[in-house]
Amino acid sequence: MDMPAPPATAVADADVSPTGDLPVVEESVAAGDPVVTMESSLWVRRGAPPAMPKPHRHDDVEVNLVLEGRLDYLFGGSYLSVTAGQMAIFWAATPHRLVGAGEDADGDVCWVHVPLSTVLGWGLPDRDLGQVLTMRPVIVPATAIGRDVAAMFTAWCEELTHDDTATIVLLEAQALVRRALRHARDASDTDSGRAALGTGEAMRNVTAMAQFTVAHFREPISTVDIAEAAHLNPNYAMTLFRRAVGTTLGSYLTRCRVAEAQRLLITTAMTTAEIAYAAGFGSQSSFYEHFARACGRSPGAYRRELR
Repeated sequence: MDMPAPPATAVADADVSPTGDLPVVEESVAAGDPVVTMESSLWVRRGAPPAMPKPHRHDDVEVNLVLEGRLDYLFGGSYLSVTAGQMAIFWAATPHRLVGAGEDADGDVCWVHVPLSTVLGWGLPDRDLGQVLTMRPVIVPATAIGRDVAAMFTAWCEELTHDDTATIVLLEAQALVRRALRHARDASDTDSGRAALGTGEAMRNVTAMAQFTVAHFREPISTVDIAEAAHLNPNYAMTLFRRAVGTTLGSYLTRCRVAEAQRLLITTAMTTAEIAYAAGFGSQSSFYEHFARACGRSPGAYRRELR
């Protein structure tokens, strides 16, 4: 498949931060556990895992390549480990926090953030973009990329400081993400019900629904509200979303709420009643029902096992 070049404005329109920490846009403490929202930006870093005292989120596709050591994340409500020789790709809108770096605190890790708005312009296959929007990290061996990825990241740190070479970074980042997602797709036994939608407009609508859900799931919203946010008929919206992401819109909304509840159970001393409402459930009974179905145990049992 030919890879389209990024629009001429792809670099100019994005904030570029090749080194250092990304600026904080806001910090929310409404749910009892501070979550930092970072600015979306084309950003590259290589080095030891940084201290991450608070969970953060940003509207980028994030790529982590672990060369030495290990990354241990609390990703939403689940623990995730990325070990040496592995690469993880995920939509960073889900709150995530680095909780450890394995035994080697001086590990060597490469990061790149690419704004989701830029990724949408790449024309990724529907199934691949749908996989990113599931909010479940894709982990592949670095060897699947077939390139010296470490050297690539090192070059990017320099090239992002120059307007004429920043476009090269985007082209190479696009190729890297495409190869990783293709490897994950080829290695999977199922496409999870995803089907090609045929138009870029359809995937933009799916993305708009996913973004609205992630931003507002703590509120008393319904699938009708999500469809209206994308200016779609609810029945059509639900069909479109399921074909692209492989799950129903209602299940996606519940998944966001359960993941938030898991995170709060692990990281706060809030009561289960407080967590139920903080995560967007309309009642404690609804919270217990959905949580037990998703996690196979009650919220109390989950907290006792993981804290």
